Amino acid sequence: MRIALITEVFLPKIDGVVTRVTRTLDELAAMGHEVLIFATGDAPASYAGFEVVRIPSLSLPVYPEIKFGLVGPKIARRLAQFEPDVVHAVNPIWTAGWSTYIVKRQGLPMLASFHTDVPEYCLKLGIPWVKPISEWGLRTFHGKAQVNLVTSGPMMDKAEEYGIPNVRLWPKAVDTESFTPEARTQEARARLTGGHPEDPLVLFVGRISAEKSVERCFPVMEEVRRRIPNARLALIGEGPQYEALRREMTQDWVTFTGYLSGADLHAAYASGDVLLFPSTTETLGFAALEAFASGVPVVAANAGGLPFVVDHGATGFLVDPELADSAWAAPIEQLLIDDALRHATSQAARAEAERWTWRASSETVLGYYEEVIRSAKR
Repeated sequence: MRIALITEVFLPKIDGVVTRVTRTLDELAAMGHEVLIFATGDAPASYAGFEVVRIPSLSLPVYPEIKFGLVGPKIARRLAQFEPDVVHAVNPIWTAGWSTYIVKRQGLPMLASFHTDVPEYCLKLGIPWVKPISEWGLRTFHGKAQVNLVTSGPMMDKAEEYGIPNVRLWPKAVDTESFTPEARTQEARARLTGGHPEDPLVLFVGRISAEKSVERCFPVMEEVRRRIPNARLALIGEGPQYEALRREMTQDWVTFTGYLSGADLHAAYASGDVLLFPSTTETLGFAALEAFASGVPVVAANAGGLPFVVDHGATGFLVDPELADSAWAAPIEQLLIDDALRHATSQAARAEAERWTWRASSETVLGYYEEVIRSAKR
């Protein structure tokens, strides 16, 4: 199959969308399909043996890490030359969004996938006036696709709320070979605890940004430390709030690592005791799945796509976001104090992760591509 993939975000950016896209591309390459990738930002010239067409891009003023591409004739020309069987618009917000008009004009079968709850992000980032515009964009751009994918059960309802039609589920998946309890090292734990590897360690992994509710971690951890004075917090990732929070949070029990990747990231996950995930805007929550694969239980917000991932009381605990910090601290304390509970939860988390492979997920997406192609022929 010849597949054109137009994505709003790509390498070198690191986030859940990029992870899902790159792992799916790996599987498509292994299965012998041909893909032409259109990507914003400083994308590599190729990935998994597939050509990447770089789209000239600018940084979003309120969020410099996010790039928006300048849609021009280059996309139309290369798309026509490639003659794809199907086009996949990933997160059609701006670049992939406006590109749907080009795809439609060329009469190509199209599928789109919804990964980022942009209207909710607008509220978190303090730009509420953009929310109605983003809702219009989601409704308009996704409306041009024959099939639209979401990444979790709760997002099927959210997609309906935004007026996104013909919704299917893109199954979750995680790399259980790289993310594994075996990746735990004393060196990583020492680094994450500021040289105190014997102390209890809580992790946050993700973008250090307002929409991830990172600032909630600090008062929660202060509550935890009332009962467990030597508990420590490591924040793994970077983002718009990174430097400000580093200046503000100078306590010796907080460690900022910046971005980690590869073996360093795998070791960091496996070397923690609990993952704290307070974000309320997740459409799935890859960090939770990666923690599961690493044998680390999760305490997460009972919001967005996270209830689709975390089995309350089995693989972790869900907390209503509006509850007091003490309500968040309680399950973290339980997991840090009760070795038997943490071990049982860790085992259940790992077993859950092992159910979800990238090959099975990618084969499901291929089935959706075939559905879109059949639909266009009719």
